[in-house]
Amino acid sequence: MSLVTEEQVRAALQPVQDPELFLSILDLGLIYGVKIAEAEPGSDRAEVIVEMTMTSPACPYGPQLLAQAHRAVEQTPGVQKVQMNLVFEPPWDPRTMATEDCRDALGIF
Repeated sequence: MSLVTEEQVRAALQPVQDPELFLSILDLGLIYGVKIAEAEPGSDRAEVIVEMTMTSPACPYGPQLLAQAHRAVEQTPGVQKVQMNLVFEPPWDPRTMATEDCRDALGIF
């Protein structure tokens, strides 16, 4: 039995971009966690739970970003079920959560 890996899920999320910043939600640090479990006992298909935040609690693109991320994970081979959990703790801080390349693109040095 070989379940999908966290690395595969993160690779699927890499192309999903924030529509205002045009940067990957993964590189921005908006993905707080990925959990993987068997969808059913003995199954080789996985249930994936993703904890994700937004750049702001009032983000107008929140539903769109959640839907895009859900779709990207759902299309990953070996995934049967996806649960997206929107969280705001800890608050997103690009100075500590975004990659160096993202910080450079955002003008954070």
